[in-house]
Amino acid sequence: ATAGEARDLVQHALRDSFGPDAVAEAGGGLGESVVVADVLLVTSELVTNAIRHGGGLTGFDVQLGDAHLTLHVSDASSAVPTTTRADGPFDPGRPLVGGYGWPLVRRLAQDVSVRLQPGGGKCVTVTLPLF
Repeated sequence: ATAGEARDLVQHALRDSFGPDAVAEAGGGLGESVVVADVLLVTSELVTNAIRHGGGLTGFDVQLGDAHLTLHVSDASSAVPTTTRADGPFDPGRPLVGGYGWPLVRRLAQDVSVRLQPGGGKCVTVTLPLF
């Protein structure tokens, strides 16, 4: 699977749950383009990280609640994502070289957790607000 395919699955889930205009570019509520753009951006970041840094995507699931969306993205690596610099821990006053996706995911999400899988790998679970 690719990041584009994952985004398509998320858009399909939003349309199924909230109607065909759920991912419209304008309008009120969920149709607000910023909300949808944030959800799709986080989807892309998580799936791309799994493919590039996690040894490949091993699972993807999207669940919708009344006011939130939860993504479960699994990969083959047991390495937990971190926000660090090559020369020390993350400091928001000092720019990172690469690695912008994980801080972005953490900033946009209501909740983020990483669970190591019994057979190896991990599952990153992210909950995002829809309204």
